[in-house]
Amino acid sequence: MHKYERIIYWSEADKKFIVEVPELAGCMADGKTAVEALENVETIISEWIETAKELGREIPQPKGKLMYA
Repeated sequence: MHKYERIIYWSEADKKFIVEVPELAGCMADGKTAVEALENVETIISEWIETAKELGREIPQPKGKLMYA
């Protein structure tokens, strides 16, 4: 399991749970249930990191809980 923060919410428009990974730009997944969405995002995080490596891009270190003002 990756240690990046995840934000999960229900999307009424999509009728699915959405999980966003704020530390990885554009990294998100969905699912019919919250558990499914969280399982799906693990795959997406791995693919995001793999693609970043292939492109020579920096991979952010997980910071845990982000603090907002």
